[in-house]
Amino acid sequence: MSSFSRRDFLKLSGVTGAGLGAASLLAGCGGSGSASGSGSSASAPAGDSGLKIGISIWSSTDALGKLSVDICNTAAKVLGVETTTVDQGHVSEQVTASAETLASAGCNGMIICNSADSEMTSVINTCDQNQMYVTQFYRIISKDASPDVYEVAENSQYYVGAVHENEVDNGKQLVTLLATDNPDAAAELQNGARMICLEGWTVGDATFALRWEGYKEGVKEWNDANPDAQVTLTDPVYANTSSSEGASVTQQFYNTYPDMDALIVAGGGGDPLVGSVGQLKNMDLTGKIRVASTDFLDDLEDQLKSGGMYCESGGHFCDPLYAFLLTYQACKGTDGFVPEAGNFGLEIKFPYVFVSSVADYQDYAKYFVDDDPYNEDEIKELAGMSFDDLNAAAEKLSIEDVKERHA
Repeated sequence: MSSFSRRDFLKLSGVTGAGLGAASLLAGCGGSGSASGSGSSASAPAGDSGLKIGISIWSSTDALGKLSVDICNTAAKVLGVETTTVDQGHVSEQVTASAETLASAGCNGMIICNSADSEMTSVINTCDQNQMYVTQFYRIISKDASPDVYEVAENSQYYVGAVHENEVDNGKQLVTLLATDNPDAAAELQNGARMICLEGWTVGDATFALRWEGYKEGVKEWNDANPDAQVTLTDPVYANTSSSEGASVTQQFYNTYPDMDALIVAGGGGDPLVGSVGQLKNMDLTGKIRVASTDFLDDLEDQLKSGGMYCESGGHFCDPLYAFLLTYQACKGTDGFVPEAGNFGLEIKFPYVFVSSVADYQDYAKYFVDDDPYNEDEIKELAGMSFDDLNAAAEKLSIEDVKERHA
C-alpha cells in the first residue's frame, strides 16, 4: 500500500488520477440528463492485463462513491486489470445506459450499484448481448418483490451475482439505538427518540425497501417491549441523491412534525445526509435531534462530537471490492464463478459496522478510511480464493478482524 493515507490518495487522485491512468469522459447516456464517466487503468507486474472491468455507480465523487471506486482501482492495480467508471446518478435511464456505455468501451465485465430492481432487466439483457459479466454491489434483486427481474437474472449466463449487506438487521439496530436512553450523550440527546422521521432516497429501490422493513420491525419490537415509551415512525419522504433535496425534506419534516426528535437518513450515497445535517444546523437544531444514517460522512468524528450525528451504520466499502473480485473470476473463467443459466447467481452478505461514539469512529477510520482494510498481498490472496473461502472472508470482516491481521 502507499505511504500516504487513503484520504490523501483521494485528494491526489482528483487531480492526477493517482497514477492509475489519465481520466477521460465517456459519452453521455441520454435520457433527461447525461451520465458522466472517467476511465482509469491499473497495471501490476504479473496481472491479467487483457481484462477490462467497468464500474457503474451513482457518483464517484461523494463520500461513499469515491471510496467504493478507490478500493476497486486499488484491486485493479494489484491484479493488472483496466477499469472504466461511469457515474449514473441513480437516474434509471442513465443506470441502464451505463451498461451499454461500458460494453461499448470494451469491458469484459462490470459491477453496478443500480437504483431499482426494474433497471436490472435492461442491464442484464445488455450484458447477455455483449457477453459481458455483471455483478451488483450494495444491491440484490428481490425474488419476492421483483420475480420477473429475478427470473431474467436466473436465465442469464452473464449475471454473476450480488454483494450486499443485511439490511433488515441494520434497520432494526438503528431504530433500537435511536429509541434507547443514553446517559453518556449530550444533555438534549440523552432521552430515547419517540418521533422518528424517515428520509428515503428512491422509490422502488430494493435496498431501501429492506432497510425500511428493518426500521418497521425495530419499531414494532420496541413498542411491544416498551408500552409506556411508544415510538412513531413516519412514512418515508424521498430525497433522491442530492444535498438540496435532503435539506428540503428535513425542513418539511420539522414543519409537519414539530415534535420530531430523531431523523433517519436511509442512504443515497452521502449527499442527502450532508444536506439534512446542514439544514438542522441552519435551524439551530444540531445536538437536539438524534440523526442516524447508513452513509458514513467524511467529517463523522466532528459530527459525533457536535451532536450533528447521533449514530451511523456503514459497510466496509468492500462490497464493491468483492463484487469486483467475483466479476474478475468470472471473466477469467474460474470454476465456481462462471454463471450457469437456471441459477440466480452468487451472493455475499456483509455485516455492518455501527458507530455511536467518537472512539468507535476513530477505530473505524483507522482501519477502513485512512487505509484499506486489505493490503496488496491480501487482495491477491482474496483473488485466488474459491467462492466459499471468499464468502467466509467477507462474513468475518470487521474492525477486530483487520486489527488482528495488521497487528
